[in-house]
Amino acid sequence: MIEIKVDDRQVQAMLKKLAAKASDLKPAMRAISQIMLDAVEENFEQGGRPKWTPLSPGTIAERLRKGTWPGQILVKSAGGLAASISASYDATSATVGTNKPYAAIHQFGGRTRPHMIRPKGKKALAWAGGRHPVKSVNHPGSQIPARPFLSLMEDDRREIIATMMRHILREIR
Repeated sequence: MIEIKVDDRQVQAMLKKLAAKASDLKPAMRAISQIMLDAVEENFEQGGRPKWTPLSPGTIAERLRKGTWPGQILVKSAGGLAASISASYDATSATVGTNKPYAAIHQFGGRTRPHMIRPKGKKALAWAGGRHPVKSVNHPGSQIPARPFLSLMEDDRREIIATMMRHILREIR
């Protein structure tokens, strides 16, 4: 009888190291959350990847009047949406998000709720049919196009995969 014995101690040792690395993903998740945060910041800087729908002429006129145009599409103020983006991670996940209530309508698009517009101070809001000042106006809501800022490009995904592979394979060889 012919017998072949394989000494697999090295393979077993490598598998143990691999299992240990795969059970401690926190360092990889920290790096991945930073990759995702960088990707979202790049989305704001480039005006979307792919490019977002341009602002409406009315919105541009309003922002010109307020001194916030020219500027970035989803950035009106330093403390707004772009500044609210944060990254977090734990041993099994990496997350990037925002706590701004209005973020979802920019990410997914939609219609704002109808609302009442009233002037500030004692000024009249508008002239109704040219006869008298109006104290309030019912606004039907606005259609907001989707401008997905929480998105990753293929290059970002490849970088995430490479980061995970480097983490798992480091010190196994």
